[in-house]
Amino acid sequence: MFRIARASLVAALFALPALSVVAADKWPDKPVRLVVPFSPGGGTDLLARFVSDRLTGVLGTTLVIDNRAGAGGTIGTALVARGPADGYTLLFTSASYTFAPYFYRDLPYDPVKDFKPVTMFGSSPNILVVHPSMPVKTVKQLVALARKRPGEILYGSAGRGSNVHLTTELFLYMAKIKMTQVPYKGAGPAQIGLMSGEVQVLLPGFQSAYPFVKSGQMRALAVTTQQRAQLLPDVPTVDEAGVPGYEKSAWFGLFAPIAVPESIISQMYQAVAKVLKDPETVKRLAAEGAVAGGQPPAEFTAFVHSELASWAKLIREMKL
Repeated sequence: MFRIARASLVAALFALPALSVVAADKWPDKPVRLVVPFSPGGGTDLLARFVSDRLTGVLGTTLVIDNRAGAGGTIGTALVARGPADGYTLLFTSASYTFAPYFYRDLPYDPVKDFKPVTMFGSSPNILVVHPSMPVKTVKQLVALARKRPGEILYGSAGRGSNVHLTTELFLYMAKIKMTQVPYKGAGPAQIGLMSGEVQVLLPGFQSAYPFVKSGQMRALAVTTQQRAQLLPDVPTVDEAGVPGYEKSAWFGLFAPIAVPESIISQMYQAVAKVLKDPETVKRLAAEGAVAGGQPPAEFTAFVHSELASWAKLIREMKL
């Protein structure tokens, strides 16, 4: 009886990996939750909803967007890090993922040890915009006004430690000017704050700000990439408009908890790559000022690590 029991136990132990593989092979057999650690209406949220609609058809299951805003995206990110590693709770986030570790002292997760980068969905510029009532039409005029009134001009952010916050702080640092931050709970509320006149300056993502620039509710002074945006060809880059060397793009990527099986990571990457290669997707992203990504997990991981190193240096220099 002892030999039989021992043999049964050994057989059961050897069967465990096989059961795990079978479970991964069946993925997905229920809805997948896509956690967006920002409020609805911002660039990250809009892109997540756009891509998730197309992924639903490719994966054969529903992708449910779960907005968990707060603390520069760290609240929603921590939620995914602590969640189950079964492939049914994933993180869709922005470039803020790579500077939060150096901005917050007690981060409840490790961006390298707790997550596997899956792929980048796309990238786009931010737009330096001002309220239409501001007496400036160029970056140089804004810089000159800020130097005359140090700390008096209010700029909005999507929360402390958000992409909007850090790209603005980098602009202020490189332009050698001071403004006062008004943090909102997400990019959407920050844009409402600008349009209502609560703040005068904002550096939102292209996708969410572009319609309001076209309608005249925001005045665009510059874009943050080295190349001008095709949709706003008359708007210069920050670099050419008076702050030499300034360049930052807003990128959006998919991450999974570190223990998610590689087979699920591969399936998710292949599904995203298929969506991003579709001509209609490329056309739609271009219409919103974004460039499609689709890098393999290894390549995206290397990019994330390089961004982590870059922001670590900048945040130390900016004393944030």
